[in-house]
Amino acid sequence: MSVKLISWNVNGIRAVEKKGFVDLMQSWDADVICLQETKAHKEQLSDELINIGNYTSYWHSGEKKGYSSVAIYSRIEPIRVIEGLGIEEFDREGRVIIAEYSDFYLFGVYFPNAQAELKRIDYRLEFGDALIEQLKEKYSDKACVLCGDFNVAHKAIDLKNPKANEKNPGYSIQERNWMDKFLAAGHVDTFRMFNQNPDEYSWWSYRGGARSRNVGWRIDYFCVSESARDRVLDAGIMQEVLGSDHCPVSIELESSQG
Repeated sequence: MSVKLISWNVNGIRAVEKKGFVDLMQSWDADVICLQETKAHKEQLSDELINIGNYTSYWHSGEKKGYSSVAIYSRIEPIRVIEGLGIEEFDREGRVIIAEYSDFYLFGVYFPNAQAELKRIDYRLEFGDALIEQLKEKYSDKACVLCGDFNVAHKAIDLKNPKANEKNPGYSIQERNWMDKFLAAGHVDTFRMFNQNPDEYSWWSYRGGARSRNVGWRIDYFCVSESARDRVLDAGIMQEVLGSDHCPVSIELESSQG
């Protein structure tokens, strides 16, 4: 038995609804879909968005309307769903939602952007460190699957112009060092288990025809705890899917769910 999981930074769920999101999502036939940057509170959404097919939706929204926020659509009933890390300075921005299943935890995560001149780098790194700590202290009894917009290209292979971006948000040495630390703490970048090719990106600027020229960054990930490495059957990037400046990423995981 395996489960198919998809993660997508939609850059506004109400915007992608107008671009056919409901039909698109149902065509994927995924067991669980995690969304980031939904930019919405549940009460702002149409009934069609909240109740898509045989999925149950779960939401964690930031205090500020139209900002950040994450969601999970699941056709497998979770044991429980946890909103946030239990740390107010992060949870007020709606950046983490966790679904517990029988044999794994699923984290849908929208990492803070370090912003221009790295003015939010401390907040971004503190968020990441808090996540690592919770994975170790609170969620070590099962395999963990973490997906979402990590807002960092880990290696030079993960963006088109690494040299020009070494001091920029998303490729600063501080953020790349954090990603090293995260993986060293016992996590696996699943895409690189299967694909070592360059030019495999999940985000493109809206400027200058970047997507048509494939001038992009790989900043959206599925990572699993080391103990689940052998359960990963496939991982991919769905570059054909339009509607956002990000495209979805996917994973197939051997599991007792179903």
